Amino acid sequence: MSIDVNNESGTEVDEQAILDIARYALARMRIHPLSELSVIVVDTDAMEQLHIQWMDLPGPTDVMSFPMDELRPPAKDDEEPPQGLLGDIVLCPEVAKKQGEDAETGHSMDEELQLLTVHGVLHLLGYDHEEPDEKAEMFGLQAAIVDGWRAEHGLTGPSPAPTVS
Repeated sequence: MSIDVNNESGTEVDEQAILDIARYALARMRIHPLSELSVIVVDTDAMEQLHIQWMDLPGPTDVMSFPMDELRPPAKDDEEPPQGLLGDIVLCPEVAKKQGEDAETGHSMDEELQLLTVHGVLHLLGYDHEEPDEKAEMFGLQAAIVDGWRAEHGLTGPSPAPTVS
């Protein structure tokens, strides 16, 4: 799996954890091991510009996903996953920090960025949360992936509750 993490935000973030959880999420979703993903970490001004340009919404947001080849997880266990460019995930640590602090479980910025990375991966794979059934499926997968990654890394305590809407 080729995953690039580029921190342009000026904020120190745990880039290795972002890389690791993205790799874990893609493996759990059975995405071809030669697929490519880019994660870009930006400040609030850059995120606000992207949010306005692509969503026509004011203010910065936490995560945005820009799919390329519209890869999807294989439907069957014996199906060979296609290889390709997944796309870009853009994260904003300043928004993540506030969301983490405001969350019911009160978690760190890095924990929120890990959650948002998985959220972004799922969006790249075609998952959405517009409808209640879609939201239940996506957030269930998100929680399972984050919990699995945390367990694999020996992280204890409750995993971050979803703060993205």
